[in-house]
Amino acid sequence: MSADLHPVGRSPATSGYTRFAWSGADLTCREWFAAEAARRALDITVDRNGNQWAWWGDPDAGDAVVTGSHLDSVPDGGAFDGPLGVVSGFAALDLLRDRGVRPVRPFAVVSFTDEEGARFGVPCAGSRLMTGGLDPDRARSLSDADGSKMAEAVSAAGHDPMLRLAAAVVAARDSAEQRAAVATIGKAHVHPGGTNAISCLVRAWLDARGHDEQSVRRIVAAVGEAARAEPVEESWSPEVIFGRELRDHVAGLLGDAPVLATGAGLDAGVEALATVLTDLLPAETP
Repeated sequence: MSADLHPVGRSPATSGYTRFAWSGADLTCREWFAAEAARRALDITVDRNGNQWAWWGDPDAGDAVVTGSHLDSVPDGGAFDGPLGVVSGFAALDLLRDRGVRPVRPFAVVSFTDEEGARFGVPCAGSRLMTGGLDPDRARSLSDADGSKMAEAVSAAGHDPMLRLAAAVVAARDSAEQRAAVATIGKAHVHPGGTNAISCLVRAWLDARGHDEQSVRRIVAAVGEAARAEPVEESWSPEVIFGRELRDHVAGLLGDAPVLATGAGLDAGVEALATVLTDLLPAETP
C-alpha cells in the first residue's frame, strides 16, 4: 500500500520528499487516498476545508472513532512523516475486518490538509479551519513563495478530475505527434462512476512508444504536466536492435524491403535483452 506513495514527490538528488499542499504531488497523494478508500468500499467525503475522510459506517451516527494523519510534507522531508499515519489507519481497519470485528460506532481514516504549513506558512491549516482556529478569510489570503494565494491554489486543484483526464488525452496525442511517436490513454477507472455524479477520482493508463527513450520520457512528462499529476511507471521496455547483418539479408531477400522501426513489445525483444545482460555478467569462478 505505501509503495504506491514511494515515488510521489521524491527528489532523485536527495531522496527527500516535497509534497506541498495543493501541489501536483499533493493531488496525487489525495488521489491515492481516494483510491484506497474506494478499494475498501468506504464512503469518501471531503469537507469544506479539503480534509479527506474514509468512513466505515454512517458518519452521521455520531461518537465516531477517527485515526489518520496527513500526506503533505516539509521541503525535502522524510518518506514516512505524515503518510505513515494514514497508511497505518487503513492497515488498522483491514486488521479489524480480518478479525471479523463489526464496529458499533462509525470508524474513519482521515487525511488532514496542509498539516505542515510548508507552502502557505500556517501549520495544521485543515484542522484549524475545521475547528475554527483559523479564520477562513485569512486562510484564503495566505500566499506562498511565488505569490499564489491559497484560495487560487485550492480553486485550481478543485476542478472535475475528468477535465484533467481530458487534458491528458489531448496532451498524449499532441506530444506524440510532435515527436513522430505514438501515445494513447486506453484505460481509465472513474470513481464513483455515476452518470450524474462529479468524479472524485480518476486513474488512467498511458501507453507511449517512440524511436528513442528521450522522446518517450518527454511524452510522459508532458502528459503528467497536463494532468497535474506525477505518472507512476508500471512498465518500461528499452530499445532492442535487431541484428544488422540478418536484417539486411532479409531485406535483400524481399527485394530491398524498407526497414521500419517498431514500438511493439515482443517476446524476442525480452529474450534479446536478457541475453545481452547475461553476456555482461562476470563468469563464475570455481
